[in-house]
Amino acid sequence: MKISKLLHAALLVSDLQRAKQFYDGVLGLKEKPRHSFDFDGVWYDLGENELHLMVVPDALLPAEQRPRRDYHVAFLIDDYEAAKAQLTQLGVPFREGRHGLPQLFVRDPDGNLVELQQAPSSHP
Repeated sequence: MKISKLLHAALLVSDLQRAKQFYDGVLGLKEKPRHSFDFDGVWYDLGENELHLMVVPDALLPAEQRPRRDYHVAFLIDDYEAAKAQLTQLGVPFREGRHGLPQLFVRDPDGNLVELQQAPSSHP
């Protein structure tokens, strides 16, 4: 077996509208058509990949029980400083990566970790 690319990543959310406010409003992702399932969710178009949000009410750990390192999804961004400014303007808490890597880490409303990373060669 040879795996050639990632098709999609999926995250669990408890409130679809609240999650969409984050992924649409804060991150600017664009929704795409989704098959009909017996649970709510949304799919986002990421070019060759997709992000799937699946609603599972009350299935997530409280924030104080989540480890500092956990499952996450990472998105490539084109302007690290602009992303920091936008998150600050929107009041979205974030932490910066360590070791000089151009990474920002934020949590969506359900506590899923989202990494925003600029290609190191394009970061000043």
